[in-house]
Amino acid sequence: MKRPLALLFGIIALGLVPATAQQTPSFPFRDPSLPMEKRIDNILSLMTIDEKIDCLGVPTAVPRLGIPSYGGSEGIHGVVQRGGGNQHRTSITTTQFPQPPGMGETWDPELVRRAAAVEGSEARFITQTPKYDRQILMLWGPQADLARDPRWGRSEEVYGEDPFFNGTMVVSFIKGLQSGSDDSGTKYWQAAALLKHFLANSNENGRTSSNSQFDDRLFWEYYSVPFRMGFLDGGAKAVMASYNAWNGTPMAVNPILKSIVIKDWDVDVISSDGGAVTDLVTQFKRYPTLKEAVVACLHAGINQFLNQYKSETREALKDGSITEAEIDALVRPKFRVTIRLGLLDPPDTVPWSKIKDSPEPWNTDEDKAVSKQMALESVVLLKNANSFLPLQKSSVKSIAVLGPLADSVHWDWYGGFPPYAVTPLQGIKAEVAPGVAVNYAADNTNDAATKAAKSSDVAVVVVGNDPTCGPDMAHAWNQDASTRPCAVPSDGREGRDRESITLEQEELIKQVYAANPRTVVILISSFPYAINWTQASVPAILHMTHASQDEGTALAEVLFGAYNPGGHLVTTWPKSLDQLPPMMDYDIRHGRTYMYFKGEPLYPFGYGLSYTTFEYS
Repeated sequence: MKRPLALLFGIIALGLVPATAQQTPSFPFRDPSLPMEKRIDNILSLMTIDEKIDCLGVPTAVPRLGIPSYGGSEGIHGVVQRGGGNQHRTSITTTQFPQPPGMGETWDPELVRRAAAVEGSEARFITQTPKYDRQILMLWGPQADLARDPRWGRSEEVYGEDPFFNGTMVVSFIKGLQSGSDDSGTKYWQAAALLKHFLANSNENGRTSSNSQFDDRLFWEYYSVPFRMGFLDGGAKAVMASYNAWNGTPMAVNPILKSIVIKDWDVDVISSDGGAVTDLVTQFKRYPTLKEAVVACLHAGINQFLNQYKSETREALKDGSITEAEIDALVRPKFRVTIRLGLLDPPDTVPWSKIKDSPEPWNTDEDKAVSKQMALESVVLLKNANSFLPLQKSSVKSIAVLGPLADSVHWDWYGGFPPYAVTPLQGIKAEVAPGVAVNYAADNTNDAATKAAKSSDVAVVVVGNDPTCGPDMAHAWNQDASTRPCAVPSDGREGRDRESITLEQEELIKQVYAANPRTVVILISSFPYAINWTQASVPAILHMTHASQDEGTALAEVLFGAYNPGGHLVTTWPKSLDQLPPMMDYDIRHGRTYMYFKGEPLYPFGYGLSYTTFEYS
């Protein structure tokens, strides 16, 4: 989403009244033995029209009846509770896993399920413990889009470029989030997954009025596959419509929301994205008034607005362009989610209700173990000439740890605050033998990096992108900032595509390598880079994505051989932009992904080495 997070989370906070906070009479909707639809019939019969309109927003709550909201929170690689907003809330630390491409690079669906189970459990804890009492049981994730082009600014949010691969990871994430690390057999969900962004939303520049053009075959065989798998195989019941149009029709009003997503895939909640309804008037010029845009969205099946359109909805009711019966039909499926989460049933019948009085889960050994395992499995060995790695502790007496990312762990737009964060420098210091000199320099100002490299047995250069596009961007999340070019051309983010895939910091690598050929490059990045010189020159290269709280620990254990890297790339890494079709060409058959890529890539989809040697016989 592109709208201010402070406003959005203020909206989410409205109407979040736990059922236990009020003395409410026993209504039929509280009887678990009744069929779900009968319970919802009772709810709707008791609601006023204003309460129904309120439930077209994120808080699907009826405080008067003691019906709580399940709320919402970002959560593609960890629960996001950074604080702020209209309520001036404090931040809550939560377990933070690598960005989704890194989770994908594990090629381990079961581990992805375990990570999502951690996230779901932490969301339950934050919702149910009196210390926090924030209703965040619908997590806005996983991201089921596809990384069709390495320039896409939000490819840092998706698992990879292959539809079946992405769908497999999406299904695992949903099952972990909703059913826990192992399916306990309970009918209740731990948390609810909301997939995003449907459909073909893989360009940032101009996304609020852009048109993704491709045929029905690509719809069925490529772009819709992870979503379909997520709904039919994973059991998700919620999705967010994307900003863009498909073949000329904006997704917020696209007929396929009803004809396929609701009818064929049995989805209950279809959310607009932030500001997308207004975009129908101001960007697409499709409707003359906001009221008409709101009505069109409701008729298309949207039943959750991220912004408030109460006055427009009331006006539409008054002039007959929408009816109360139609609003009932839109609100009804949202209460199915409420019931599946067990929010209307006695707590002793809902296994997840016990997650509230335990120690904060992100501080437990169990959650930390999943985080570390995910970090370890996500490391990809891109090059290892002459078995340069692993480094032998006994022979390394001094090591230079260099580069702008050597002593930091970067968060991204959709990451939270972790309980701890181990930088590469900290991880290496903890891993080396006692007495080893660790020489650090962030850059080569006054030859600091080259001097450190020359005086060390081995040099480790840690480089990559900045997921927030620089420190100024981290606090400038508004419409102007969200479309402003990043200061570094190869950086990207939500709202802005990358202008280059060249690693600007490769010059630092060249300087360090000239000073000490025993150089290891660690590329921590959200995206592919055309590191052609580095691949041809330095003896060893590792890749990892951002945002893992165990980043430094995992990298150090891989560097020194405590862990054998087994990660594999999830996208095709080109050698140059010349190998790619135009950004807005959505027909992947023109040269996108490993299926249709033309020429020789720098690294193919699925690439990844190991310290182990193999031979076929």
